[in-house]
Amino acid sequence: MKRRLVLENGTVFEGTGFGSLEPSVGEVVFNTGMTGYQDFFI
Repeated sequence: MKRRLVLENGTVFEGTGFGSLEPSVGEVVFNTGMTGYQDFFI
């Protein structure tokens, strides 16, 4: 199923969704660290 990630500035990324079919709202996290990224998934 096609899904979109729409950013506050209007940028749109399209891709294939998986999991729930319901619309959702969340936050995008960006990390440039070489280690410790596992902590973002907790």
